[in-house]
Amino acid sequence: MSTAKPLEKEINHYLSHLSTEQKKVVLSVVKTFAGEEPLWDDKKFVTEMNRRFAEMETGKVKLFTLEEAETKARQSYRNKKRRK
Repeated sequence: MSTAKPLEKEINHYLSHLSTEQKKVVLSVVKTFAGEEPLWDDKKFVTEMNRRFAEMETGKVKLFTLEEAETKARQSYRNKKRRK
């Protein structure tokens, strides 16, 4: 738990710079994280992940490698810059 103190200090440091509205947003995020149940206990999540995994294994969906995704993103970015 040696990292808890520095993290708390850093969080408190940034909180002092936020507006009231921003603090409300941060509070809602913290409440969401604190109230989360582990994903593996959520039956809907597990069912959906099993379905997607089965689709992937059977080849029903087209998969992309990270390299393919990066290449497509770079091409899209370049094309967008040319249009301007």
